[in-house]
Amino acid sequence: MTDDVEVPPVPATGPRHQAPGDVGLVQAHDFVFDRTFAFKSGQTLPGFTLRYETYGTLNATRDNAVLICHALSGDHHCAGWHSADDRKPGWWNNLIGPGKAVDTRRFFVVCANVLGGCQGSTGPSSVDPATGRPYGSTFPFVTVRDMVYAQKLLLDHLGISGLHAAIGGSMGGMTALLTAIEFPTLVRRVVAMATTARESAQAIAFNEVGRQAIMQDPAWNHGDYPSDGGPRVGLAIARMMAHITYVSDASMDRKFGRRKKDTAAADAYTFDPQFEVEGYLRHQAQAFINRFDANSYLYISRALDQYDLAHAYGSLERAFAPVQAESLVVGFASDWLFPPEQNRALALALLRAGKQASYAELATDLGHDSFLLESEELYGLVRGFLEREAVAFDFAI
Repeated sequence: MTDDVEVPPVPATGPRHQAPGDVGLVQAHDFVFDRTFAFKSGQTLPGFTLRYETYGTLNATRDNAVLICHALSGDHHCAGWHSADDRKPGWWNNLIGPGKAVDTRRFFVVCANVLGGCQGSTGPSSVDPATGRPYGSTFPFVTVRDMVYAQKLLLDHLGISGLHAAIGGSMGGMTALLTAIEFPTLVRRVVAMATTARESAQAIAFNEVGRQAIMQDPAWNHGDYPSDGGPRVGLAIARMMAHITYVSDASMDRKFGRRKKDTAAADAYTFDPQFEVEGYLRHQAQAFINRFDANSYLYISRALDQYDLAHAYGSLERAFAPVQAESLVVGFASDWLFPPEQNRALALALLRAGKQASYAELATDLGHDSFLLESEELYGLVRGFLEREAVAFDFAI
């Protein structure tokens, strides 16, 4: 099932991995749930696997855990390095580690790849034991609620009696909030960044264009394709378009402007990449299709579309009625995918429901992905919220 959760990550041997604040080399583990799991749709799986990583040490009272919830294209590897040859550390390595905002000297950090994913957790690319073939489009429709309930089974397995906090951005913010709603006695604090109570029509539209790019690729074959094939062109297009929604016009202009590629001819009449931004998007797409499954993209993006707290519970205030956690919601001024007013609405609804909540808005110009990038202001907010004494507060919004 898993290794001993008390064992901290093995120290790295290379100097790059011994930087102050890094957790060093880390290892993924698999939690295998071997009983029937029922989805919100009524469909079932005979069992599932969640791949996860942990950093730090679980304390004697087993209540110092911090659950990290990833975004659509993320996974369980949020900090540290898998080997000395890795080009990049985990996706939130700037936030998590000894002495960092999520301090692994104090907290036991857990991050799992969601149910429906493709980075070791059970999803459409996993083998259906009944057929010996990948599930493909026969995989049960997954919701954010299903992801939350699967993660709760992992936390139970690890013997975690309480979460000091659940933290996430974008889809991760949705997951963190829903964990506090569905398991109110488990979660003491929530940090939700660049997120929303429900997607706008525009966000759903972008997701649908991405799904159509995948499904109209002949190699999709109704979700039935080999592990070394599939709709790579469609998935690449979906990723390029989605990536544009994660950044801002100002950040793209600053990074690329209208600069031409070095290889571009001055007056070339061709559809080959001429501008640096074109090459950048193609690079992002290639990296993505080498690590992500197209069917998982379809399933997870649809789960985001269906996420609607007000509809599911009657209103946002009713949705937050069970919550016992103190909440910090963080919006980013340049985020046009889940703009500040959507984040602010979450904090206001929590306050109207009589909960302890605060809202912070950071004036970055980096777009939706601001929560992933270097920001001392964000680090200070998170550190202060996690480490302060638990006292009643009511910040003005």
